[in-house]
Amino acid sequence: MPPSIRRPLRLGLAAATAALTAACSPLTLFSTFTPKDPASRLNAGTAYGPLSRQKLDVYAPRRTKAGAPVAVFFYGGSWDSGRRQDYRWVGQALAAQGYVTVVPDYRIYPEVTYPHFLEDGAAAIRWAVDHAAAYGGDPSRIVLIGHSAGAYNAVMLGLDGRYLKAQGVDIHRIRAVAGLSGPYDFVPLDGPITRRTFGGAADLAATQPATYVSAASPPAFLATGDADRTVFPRNTKALARTLRGAGVRVEERHYAGIDHAGMVLALSRPLRGRAPVLAEMSAFLDAAVKPGAD
Repeated sequence: MPPSIRRPLRLGLAAATAALTAACSPLTLFSTFTPKDPASRLNAGTAYGPLSRQKLDVYAPRRTKAGAPVAVFFYGGSWDSGRRQDYRWVGQALAAQGYVTVVPDYRIYPEVTYPHFLEDGAAAIRWAVDHAAAYGGDPSRIVLIGHSAGAYNAVMLGLDGRYLKAQGVDIHRIRAVAGLSGPYDFVPLDGPITRRTFGGAADLAATQPATYVSAASPPAFLATGDADRTVFPRNTKALARTLRGAGVRVEERHYAGIDHAGMVLALSRPLRGRAPVLAEMSAFLDAAVKPGAD
């Protein structure tokens, strides 16, 4: 190819690459190119409600046996961002651990504030109850998992039974919750994100997971990184202490050198060597969902 053609072509490819990179978030690029676990995405973009963000993806082990436990994973994003497509690697990581995994989108700010994202989460769980068996899952053995704002969602849905009850779901189907770097203790409202998201609540105490802790609460795996400066580890410590005080089984983990994003990234194949988050969380959840664990 003549140099006069090669050079414009190189410039054109460089411009196209730059445009593509600018259009994609770092997480989208990570999700696209990171090596993934051997698991199947069985359904993508399934509606669990009538609204545009009420959609979910389903993942499962490649050789699913009937009666596999079910995991519902809620991603973070300060309740104002995030999309399920960027967490395919999480869905496949959990599916490779033996879970039929549901990753839902949910409505975010400014479209909604508290408690509407929790209502969406409950509706996604309702979908899992109704449809998990079609993918080899056991809807009587569900675990809720989340990171950051998603950890708040997962823990609140496991502790405050009002949202599941409104969807006709027996809260005893929730066998355990797992929160990674979650904000659980932020009253008085401690920043612009919580003020805009929860400031309209008539009862701020009702927004806090600890309000709903009882001896009947599900077992909890609560983990954070000691380098997290986005959601401080005191959130994990405070909720773990309250749960233990009620006699609830808790596994509390603090990972050295791990920051806020590093907690969820440690679930990915390339970054698992940084902290054993996936292995320790899975072991805890496996014990909670095994037959006779009640």
